Amino acid sequence: MTQAAATAPAPSDRGARTAPRSGGNAIDRARRRLFVPFVGPALLLYTALFVGPAVYAVWISFNKWAGAGPMEFVGFGNYIRLFSDKLFLRSFGNTLLLLFVVGAAIFLVSFGLTLVLRDMTGRKIARSVIFFPHLVNAMIFGVLAGFVLNPGGLVNKLLGGLGVTTPPAWLAQDNLFPLIMVMLTWITTGYYTTILMAGVDRIPPYYYEDCALAGANAFQRLRYVVLPLTWDVFGTCAVLWTISSVKIFEIIWIFGGSTGQGIPPTQTWSTAVYTYVTAFSGESVPAYGMASASAILSLALVSVLVVLLRRVMKRDAIEL
Repeated sequence: MTQAAATAPAPSDRGARTAPRSGGNAIDRARRRLFVPFVGPALLLYTALFVGPAVYAVWISFNKWAGAGPMEFVGFGNYIRLFSDKLFLRSFGNTLLLLFVVGAAIFLVSFGLTLVLRDMTGRKIARSVIFFPHLVNAMIFGVLAGFVLNPGGLVNKLLGGLGVTTPPAWLAQDNLFPLIMVMLTWITTGYYTTILMAGVDRIPPYYYEDCALAGANAFQRLRYVVLPLTWDVFGTCAVLWTISSVKIFEIIWIFGGSTGQGIPPTQTWSTAVYTYVTAFSGESVPAYGMASASAILSLALVSVLVVLLRRVMKRDAIEL
């Protein structure tokens, strides 16, 4: 027997030395033991309060049901009726307008304010001021619109003082939805400006100093420093707005109520308002199947857009 063969470890010894520990280190094992008692209750509550009702809503969407009595299974009948319902198609179109048009306006204004307020003296106070409308309940804006924009309101009096004899009918049905879009832009801009400013504030100052030494102009600094280092913040804001825009309900309902009609005019409906009126209006037989189908389509729209946004705006992480 040679010396190398004598000193070589047995096959079983080599396997024991090279085999990784399946349990990991003590910290990892402790974390796994704490996972169930800490996350389990929250997961059970989430399943009971959100996942369960969502699955049941999918089942209801395949049935014709007035909220009481037996269900009548209709398959995809409710979905087919939705896409042949002009009122739903208008509501769906309004939702897309809120999502894309108002969203684009919000992000353009928010990003512009971020660049303006970045180096401004007293930017913390300015940030608080522009964030304040987001804290106010939508009911306040609806009531305020009824007082300020009515034919004898403050806006028309100011326009009359400037020589405008025939001011627009601000609260007319044809003008109400554009007014809602403007109000949503004003209310929400401060929220996203605050988030974007937080993303810009985390950029180290020496990046700007390097740009100055390299002779970069403002556009180059924006393209090569600000946007790459805040791209993940833009992606988060886009996902947040996508989710919240499909759920817009209160301000539409309040603005419609400011006209004195109770239910908002159908020209202003979003899918959230359509779902609510279909199920809970009290003016006709409730159609929970149709309402659930509308809600499921809204959920599908949000899911698809969020996945697309995450893929389109995915970038490699940049460490500051």
